[in-house]
Amino acid sequence: MYRPARRSGSLLVMTSRADTGAPSWFSAALAAAARERTTTFEGTSIAYRVWGDPADRNIVLVHGGAAHSHWWDHIAPLLAHGWQVVSMDLSGHGDSGRRDRYSLDTWAREVMAVVTDAGVAASTVVIGHSMGGLVTLRLASLAGARIAGAVAIDSPVRDMAPEDRAARQHRAFGPLRVYPTREAAVSRFRPVPDQPVLAYIAEHVAATSIRPAEGGWTWKFDPRVFARDHLTLELLTRLDCRVALFRAERGLVTPQQGEVIYDRLGRVAPLIEIPVAGHHIMLDQPIALVAALRTLLSDWDHSIPHR
Repeated sequence: MYRPARRSGSLLVMTSRADTGAPSWFSAALAAAARERTTTFEGTSIAYRVWGDPADRNIVLVHGGAAHSHWWDHIAPLLAHGWQVVSMDLSGHGDSGRRDRYSLDTWAREVMAVVTDAGVAASTVVIGHSMGGLVTLRLASLAGARIAGAVAIDSPVRDMAPEDRAARQHRAFGPLRVYPTREAAVSRFRPVPDQPVLAYIAEHVAATSIRPAEGGWTWKFDPRVFARDHLTLELLTRLDCRVALFRAERGLVTPQQGEVIYDRLGRVAPLIEIPVAGHHIMLDQPIALVAALRTLLSDWDHSIPHR
């Protein structure tokens, strides 16, 4: 989802909040208190955070490759109206533990472990972006009706994700570099694939993407996450829970690819486009994304699933 910039003149330089011109809705979202939790799955600690009323139904948000739960910090509170919203770190990402090897199936089971730990699984909708959307679709195929719904956001099923391609071509995500200062690390942040972003969101995501290391600061993700398997159309079957597909107009999933996935799922999953959005929708069109997700969830509340 992101990589350090290789040259000077990077996408992002740390500035004060006043300089970024962050709107009031964003500041209010970041001020919303989240409850920090962890669970353990197959010997690895999985970190997650929770907003909203525990008595409500659950939304679980799943980040993309090399990203982490804080990519959703400004989105989760806006969904926590009648929903308890959970944002998690997959193993090898964020504040979760690391493994010797990673796979979509392992990550899918981690999501289910968080779903179970956080509340009632049968009322949970899992929403994943990019690689997280592939994890979400794989979870839906494994969990069936044990979850209520699955949403994949700009997740290319047939093509290799851009972060995987960048890693395998040695253009990014190599051995983690240690930067002498926090500011030096943050200034190297950029999304993959590169795209215009809202500076105040990128600032927050960059600042939460690093951790202290011997000699300075480095990125939170484990580079080995890119040695994982891929979700192919053969693994994508009709699901026993509700499912929806989102694509960014300027993202990775073309209209033609969206139609192929739609056909593969039995032509019952709505295919929703976010206008003028790049692949990282939460970084450039967050309000449009929230509006689309709220509309989808409201429709699911007032309609009967197709069987």
